[in-house]
Amino acid sequence: MIGSGPGGYVCAIRLGQLGKSVAIVEREKVGGVCLNIGCIPSKAIITAGKIAKDARSAGKMGIDAQVIVDLPRLQKWKQSVADKLTTGVSLLLKSYKVNVIHGEASIEAPGVVSVRKTAGTQASSEVTKIKCKDIVVATGSSSIELPNLKFDGKYIISSTEALSIDVPPKRMLIVGGGVIGLEIGMAYANLIGTELIIVELLDQLLPGVDLDLVNVVMKNLQRMGSQIHLKSRVKSASVLPGKGDGHQGAVKVVFETSDGQEHTETVDCVLVSVGRKPNSKGVGLGEIGVELDPKGFVKVNKEMKTNVSNVYAIGDVVGGPLLAHKATKEGIVAAEVIYGMKSSFDNVAIPSAIFTDPEIAITGQSPAEVKSQGIETSVGRFPFSVNGKALANPEPEGFIKVIADKESGLLLGVGIVGREASDLISEATLALEMGATLEDVALTIHPHPTLPEAFTESAENALGKAIHIQNRRLLDRRADAQTQ
Repeated sequence: MIGSGPGGYVCAIRLGQLGKSVAIVEREKVGGVCLNIGCIPSKAIITAGKIAKDARSAGKMGIDAQVIVDLPRLQKWKQSVADKLTTGVSLLLKSYKVNVIHGEASIEAPGVVSVRKTAGTQASSEVTKIKCKDIVVATGSSSIELPNLKFDGKYIISSTEALSIDVPPKRMLIVGGGVIGLEIGMAYANLIGTELIIVELLDQLLPGVDLDLVNVVMKNLQRMGSQIHLKSRVKSASVLPGKGDGHQGAVKVVFETSDGQEHTETVDCVLVSVGRKPNSKGVGLGEIGVELDPKGFVKVNKEMKTNVSNVYAIGDVVGGPLLAHKATKEGIVAAEVIYGMKSSFDNVAIPSAIFTDPEIAITGQSPAEVKSQGIETSVGRFPFSVNGKALANPEPEGFIKVIADKESGLLLGVGIVGREASDLISEATLALEMGATLEDVALTIHPHPTLPEAFTESAENALGKAIHIQNRRLLDRRADAQTQ
């Protein structure tokens, strides 16, 4: 096993459960990017940001609070959360007798892996060769660096450094309006009031996500006082020496907007978040003939097999949505296939959660994907603004949107924007996996008062029989009847 992220360590544990002898090579910390410098640390800071925001806005509930944010203490707490999880993973690997080797791995030939051991972050000259029957590549991905915006770790930063800030940035320019940039930027805006300037090359934030959902987040960004520049590109960024106390007023950024005008902003730091690239170089894949796509992602089939016998690949390095839970599922599939079980990555839906403010969660097909297939649909929406539990929360904005085949009623996709969307999407994903129809969802009794009731009423709305909102479908039928 090369790599111990959410794909690699899960694959190793599953193989251990099945009685296989497993060695896992990790060049840094067990748990990979997700546990150490990605998913978990970012959610810790995002959660802290939401608590700070809620406390500041609690006055409308009759609760007045003074919020003081101590970033160094927050960073220590964030690290403790990550450390607790990585320690737990290490103990699980040990319990299944997985041999963890810290080093840099390279495949010399099918069945032979050379490992240059590391001491801390430094590679040594000691090289060990490991002979094995099967090899699983789970090397993940890394931030893309732009030629005119080289990372310096202090002023021009990737998500890794952004999650370790201990000096409050008053102004942050985000290059790329995708998931990672918006999640981190909005967390600091909520936490300490950071002013955001977002420069996105395409014509919408969160490209590829249903614009109905994105618009809710965009409006909240505007309420925060953020600047949003779509169809725009950064031309240069230069550090201003002697300015500020380590961050403040330290970077001069020049960017061009959609109207061809050039703008200059001085900010504390620039977060470059324009996507991720596969860590497929330097592993020896090309040398043994493993096929890669033009972007460097490893080609695999549904059993996670590459074109080279007994060589598998999982997680971000194989492309598709770069999601930890996808990597986890692929790791289980690879382990079971290696053992000899009939297993494959063949899911109806892969849910995705975006931890902006408010959250967005999607599963199944998007409206654009359904439209491209020429399927006639029934669409239902239910706003949280008329949901009792949502109204008892500080911000009842957002809605649930369902898309179904008009003829059969088969559920095709679900989009949610609002508080706790990331928790609500799992029920919708299960419904898709089970082949549920709108009637199935509408007939399922949900406890009251809860946010998931909105899922039932969105399905009822698509059927023209929601109770707590006007049903567009029913109103249209009545209008048609009156004109006849």
